[in-house]
Amino acid sequence: MDRRVRVVAVVFILCFTVLFLQLNNLQVRKASALQHSPYAPSTVVSTWNLPRGDIVSSTGSVLAYSTKNPTGAGYVRHYVNGPLYADVTGYYDWAQQALQFGVEDQYNRYLVEHESSVHSISDLLTQTKGTDTVEVTISPKLQAVAKAALAPYTDGAVVALDPTTGAILAMYSKPSYDPNKLSGADGKAIDKYYASLNPSTGSSPLVNGATSTLTAPGSTFKIITTSAILDHAPALATKYVKPTGALKLPQTNLQLHNFAGEVCGGTLAVNLWVSCDTAFGYYGLQLGGHNLASEANAFGLNKRPPIDLPAAEVSASRFPSAASFAQNQPGLAYSAIGQENVAETVLQDALVAAAIANGGTIMAPHLMAHVFDSQGRVVATYTPHAWLHATSIATADQVRELMLGVAAHGTAAGLFPPSLNVAAKTGTAEVGNNNCSSNWLVATGPAGAGQVPKVAVAAIVPYQPNIACDGTGATVAGPVVAKVLDAAVGYAG
Repeated sequence: MDRRVRVVAVVFILCFTVLFLQLNNLQVRKASALQHSPYAPSTVVSTWNLPRGDIVSSTGSVLAYSTKNPTGAGYVRHYVNGPLYADVTGYYDWAQQALQFGVEDQYNRYLVEHESSVHSISDLLTQTKGTDTVEVTISPKLQAVAKAALAPYTDGAVVALDPTTGAILAMYSKPSYDPNKLSGADGKAIDKYYASLNPSTGSSPLVNGATSTLTAPGSTFKIITTSAILDHAPALATKYVKPTGALKLPQTNLQLHNFAGEVCGGTLAVNLWVSCDTAFGYYGLQLGGHNLASEANAFGLNKRPPIDLPAAEVSASRFPSAASFAQNQPGLAYSAIGQENVAETVLQDALVAAAIANGGTIMAPHLMAHVFDSQGRVVATYTPHAWLHATSIATADQVRELMLGVAAHGTAAGLFPPSLNVAAKTGTAEVGNNNCSSNWLVATGPAGAGQVPKVAVAAIVPYQPNIACDGTGATVAGPVVAKVLDAAVGYAG
C-alpha cells in the first residue's frame, strides 16, 4: 500500500515538473516566436472598433456621442452643435487613432471602454466592460449667449466661471471649427479639413482662444496694480495724483500719454474709474518692480492655470521679472497699465476678476463636474479647491468697491443695469504693428455689499477690419460681457 502511494506521488511530481517546464518553455523561450506567429490571434484591438462614452453638459444635454458606423465596421463620433463646444470637447480622430484636444483627451480614461467600476461583491463577480459619461460644468444657455454676443466679430473669446467653485460656465472662442469633420472613417477627408485649419499657425481655429492665446490685457491689469497699492504701499491709495496728459518716464526723454490725449488724475478711486494711464504709470513707478511683480505672480501670472485640459492647450500668462525693471523703469510704468511685455489669456483675466469676487482666493478652474458609469452611478466628482490666495479679503473688498464705481460712473458706465450691482474694469491695449486696440472687459456680479457674486466674466475682441482701430473695451468687449453676465445672474442652467 505504501509503495503504491509513493508511486502515485512520484507520478504527480513528474507531471507537475513537466507542466512547469512546458509553461516556462512557452512563456520564455518560445514567447517571441509565438507572438509573431501568423497563427497567433491579434491582441491589439483598434479603438475604432470600440464604443466611446458620452460627454454631456451641466443640464444633461449630450455634447458628444458615438454610433455604429452605418456603412461599415467601427463607430462614428458625433458632436452636437460641434463648433459651439469645440473648445470644450475637443475631438477624437478615429481614422488616425489620435486623441486631440479638450475633454476627449483629458478624460479619455473614462470615455474608452474599460472594466466597469466595482461597487459591490456582486460587481466583482460579474464585472463587465463599458464606457463612462463625463458631465462638464458648461451651461448650454450661457455658451449660446457667448456665441451670440461674439457673432458680429471674426475673432474673440469669452470665459464665464463661478468664482466660488472655479466651475467654467461658458468658454467660447472664434474662429471655431467643426469637430465632426475631424472624426470619422474617411481619413482623406479628415486630413483635407485639418490642413484647411492651418494647424501650424497660432491663429488656427484649433487653438483655444480662451485658454491659449496671449494678448496684452491693457487696463484690466489695473485691478492687480490697485491690489498691489493696497497690499504693499497703502499710502499711495490716499495720495492725490496731479492731473496731467503725459507722464515723464525715467531713464528716457519719452512720455507716457493717456488714451486719446485725455488729461486725468486725482484719487485712486477716480483714477480707476476713468482708467487714467498717467496716474497708474506713476503708481507703478512708486510701487517698484518687486512689489508689482510679486502681486502679479500672486494673481497667477507666470503660472499655468490648473484647468483640466491638456497642458498644451493652456498658456501661462506673462509678467516681467522684478529684476528686469532695474534698467527699464519706463517698462515698469507701462507694465502697471497692462502693456509692455504683459500678456494674459482670457481665462487668466477671468480668474483675476474671480479673485476680487471671492475674497482674494482664486479657485482652481475646472470643466469636469461628474463621471457616471453605464448604470448611472457616480464614478468621480470634482472637488472644488483653492489654487491661489492672491490677496487679502480686505484688499479684495476694497478693489471690488472701486470696480463697482467703474460700472456706475466710470469707463463701463451704462453697460449694466444698476440693479445688477456689477463690478467691472475695461481694457484697451495697443498691440500689433499698427497699435490698434485689443478690447477687453472683465466683470463680476452681483457685487454689492453683502452679495455673493455668481459669476466672473472676461472677454476680448481684438482689432479686426470691421471695428475701429481706436475702439475701446467698453464699446467693443463691453456689450459681450454684459450679455453673458446678465444671462448668468439669472442663470438656471
